[in-house]
Amino acid sequence: MRAARPRFSIQTGQQFAAWPDLVRIWQTAERLGYSAAYTYDHFMAVMMDPYDPCLEAWTTLAALAVETTRLRIGVLVTGNTYRHPAVLAKMATTVDVVSGGRLDFGIGSGWFETEHVALGIPFGGTRERCERLDEALTIIRALWTQRATTFAGRYYHVANAIAEPKPVQRPHPPVLIAAGGERRMLRIVARHADAWNAFGSPEVFRHKIAVLAEHCRAEGRDVDSIEKSVLVPAAIGEDEERWAPLVQGYAAFQGISPAEARQWMLLGRPADLVRQIEQWLAVGVTHFVLTLTPYNFSVLEEFAAEVMPAFR
Repeated sequence: MRAARPRFSIQTGQQFAAWPDLVRIWQTAERLGYSAAYTYDHFMAVMMDPYDPCLEAWTTLAALAVETTRLRIGVLVTGNTYRHPAVLAKMATTVDVVSGGRLDFGIGSGWFETEHVALGIPFGGTRERCERLDEALTIIRALWTQRATTFAGRYYHVANAIAEPKPVQRPHPPVLIAAGGERRMLRIVARHADAWNAFGSPEVFRHKIAVLAEHCRAEGRDVDSIEKSVLVPAAIGEDEERWAPLVQGYAAFQGISPAEARQWMLLGRPADLVRQIEQWLAVGVTHFVLTLTPYNFSVLEEFAAEVMPAFR
């Protein structure tokens, strides 16, 4: 998944729009030349009224697969805690087949405890969720590549498990792991990932990529073999007052100051965004995933027209 030049993609939360609007923004992104589009994995609205409608990620993704033809597609990212890995492997294979081999398999350890409690899904501590993810990825990759899989771990067990058909992509769809924890999660990235996604400023990424490189050395891998991507809110324009609610909301969500949040975002005129992107590129980030509400077509279109051409 390494890119010779930066890639630009979008993430659309299913809580923001009716189905026809969601289809329209994905088809618009495809027409405008974005590389990929991703759903997110929540069963209830996040950072909004929890009673707002929110479609399930993987069934939505399967439907969007048949509404697009060129976009890479995926969930950014699947919460490992929500589904047994053998079931998830089958779901991912199905979407890869339906899409003609366009799936990016995004996964993380799971983080939204409120949702787990509400739905009666065991959450567990940080260490347990990391260990579960490590085991799950071992099972999933085996099911994608082996004739039959047997695995007996602390959390998951499969016995002579058969998973046919295999994914279209060989040896398997690219594994994209979202992770921030430096001791456990970045080690799992080094062990399993083709791509890594996180939040943060260029300086945050500079530090974390150095940590990831150490884990890669321990795993016998080259850190450059893993694509680095940032999930980043974007706003285009000169009116800083219009950005204020976006900055304040993002700062509250991340638990950081508004000043720091601005360094984690793309804000300003198109030329400003180009300079900001170049700062991430300088530390090794090559994939930029814009978090957009599906109604925000103006940012989607202006970014494609005024920012993306600078990197072609």
